[in-house]
Amino acid sequence: MNPIYTSLRFPYTRPRRLRRREAIRDLVAQVSIDPRKLVLPIFINDSVSSPTPINALKGHKYYPPQSKELIELIQRALELDVHSFLLFGIPSFKDSIGSAAFSREGPIQKALRFIRSELNDEPILFADLCICSYTDHGHCGLIMNKNGSIVIDNDSTLDVYKKIAVSLAENGADFVAPSGMMDGQVRAIREALDSHGFTDIGIMSYSVKYASSFYTPFRLAMDSSPRFGDRRSYQMDFRNAEEAVKEAIIDVEEGADIIMVKPALMYLDVIYMLKKVLQYVPLAAYSVSGEYMMIELMIENGYLDRDRGLLEIATAVFRAGADIMITYHALDIAMILSR
Repeated sequence: MNPIYTSLRFPYTRPRRLRRREAIRDLVAQVSIDPRKLVLPIFINDSVSSPTPINALKGHKYYPPQSKELIELIQRALELDVHSFLLFGIPSFKDSIGSAAFSREGPIQKALRFIRSELNDEPILFADLCICSYTDHGHCGLIMNKNGSIVIDNDSTLDVYKKIAVSLAENGADFVAPSGMMDGQVRAIREALDSHGFTDIGIMSYSVKYASSFYTPFRLAMDSSPRFGDRRSYQMDFRNAEEAVKEAIIDVEEGADIIMVKPALMYLDVIYMLKKVLQYVPLAAYSVSGEYMMIELMIENGYLDRDRGLLEIATAVFRAGADIMITYHALDIAMILSR
């Protein structure tokens, strides 16, 4: 608590005066939600010919890379003042190095070109940069045999990430979003982009990505679960909060334009801590698939009022210090705000 409050007395103050009417509450509200601060994830699937419901993510669909429905979705979001989109790709084939992730004919690359041809620069397009959904082993890095043990090799993975970054930039991404949690990934990507003339392409780094149990619906949707082991050797231990500061500072020093905390709702303390330390760096928070489905199940069973609940959750994320919220509820929240 600010020391000033411990020494002052307010004998005539009644806090309820500022809560008496909605207009007064709005006047003094310390946090306001702006749909322009929301980012909508979109799933681009090379193996579907029309929008297809995602069983693991109620209310969301796979979209073909070049479909009118994809454009209609983005146009509807733009009309609600949601301007930013995070694209995830599901390829038609997988291999050991995730080669479809850096192919011109990869799902995100085709979608980027198509969206740009239809909507020009109006949408802000973030492209996820990882290989977990593109590899036959499901890990975020290349696997190698070292001294008889299978390991996720950090440095060889960076070479692949550089190829992906350049490919995404060539095809129209505004930002690349490295999510693999490899050490040095931001520096490697920044150098690759700059050396190919893409100095204006930004990096939104998954700087603080915890090894969370709340990713399961997403992994089912992307078919990206590891085929062996887990990701705890490269994603963060959820017991550690202060380590997040170190990870974020490293990314900023390496060239990240936006840093991210993932998941959001279970890590509000981490968001708050990071914003206090790096207050001038844009901070995104990703409300992940498990958090989304938890909320949806509460709504479905009558345990949560949709409108009030979604606004309360989004407010909590921004109140903690986030500047940007990545959420599967982006359109729902924007629609509530538009009424």
